Amino acid sequence: MIVLGRRQNGDRRRRALDVDGSVFFKSEWLETPDDRTLSPTCFFVEQEANSTLVPHFHRQNQFQLFVGGGGTIGASPLQTVTVHYAGAYTGYGPLVAGPEGIQYFTIRTVLESGMIPVSTGRDQMVRGPKRHATAGPIALRSAEELRALERVEQSEVIPPAPDGLAATLSAMPPNASLVTPPAPGSQGQFVFVIAGSLRHQGVELGLWEHLFISSDEPAVTLTAGPQGAQIVAMHSPAREAVYTAAQMAVAA
Repeated sequence: MIVLGRRQNGDRRRRALDVDGSVFFKSEWLETPDDRTLSPTCFFVEQEANSTLVPHFHRQNQFQLFVGGGGTIGASPLQTVTVHYAGAYTGYGPLVAGPEGIQYFTIRTVLESGMIPVSTGRDQMVRGPKRHATAGPIALRSAEELRALERVEQSEVIPPAPDGLAATLSAMPPNASLVTPPAPGSQGQFVFVIAGSLRHQGVELGLWEHLFISSDEPAVTLTAGPQGAQIVAMHSPAREAVYTAAQMAVAA
C-alpha cells in the first residue's frame, strides 16, 4: 500500500471543533478505509492560542509532527519541528499552546477517532508497555542550503528499535534520489516533506505533504524536486499484542 497525503485534501476537509471550550481546526490530509489491521491516517490540527488539551491516551500507536507555533507537552517545550511518539494506551500531555497557537499532524497506521482523558478514562486503560519518544527541534534547511548540498545527508532522530519504531531525517540536493526501505518489524513509514519538494511516480509533494508506504512494499525510490528536499520518515511499529488481544476480547 502506498497512499498520499495532500494539502488539497486537507483544505477540503478543514472544520472547526469545540474542545472543552476552545476552538480547534481539524483537517484530514490522508485517509484510508477503516481496517483494524492497517488503515493509515494523517490529520492536521490547529490548536488556538493559550488553549490546553488535557492529558489523554489513545488505543492505537501514533506519531505527532509539530510544524508551527509552540507550547509545551507535559513539562517539555515544543518547537518547530518536533517529532513525538506515544504508544497505544500511553498517557501524555497536557498539550498547552503558546500565544501563537500550535499546529501539528497526528499520524496513525490504524484509524481511530477521539481521545480518552486520563482523568476520566482510567477504567479503559489496558495494562501493558507504555512508551514515549521525542526528537527535536529539527532545524529546517533553507532553499539555499538544500541547493548547496553535494550529496544526500541522513541522520537518525529516533534510533531504530527492534519492533520497527524509528525516525530518520534526510536532506536531499535538487533532483537527487533516495531509496526508503522499510524498517524491520514496522507496519510501514510515513514520509513528510518539511522543506522543498519531493517527487513520486509523477506527483510532486510540497511542504507538509506526505506518503505512507506499508512494510509489504519493496523499497521505494523518492526524488527531490528542483529546489531539493528535506524529509522525515517515521516508521511505526505494530501495536503490542496485549492491546490487540484486549480489543478482540471487547469486540467478542
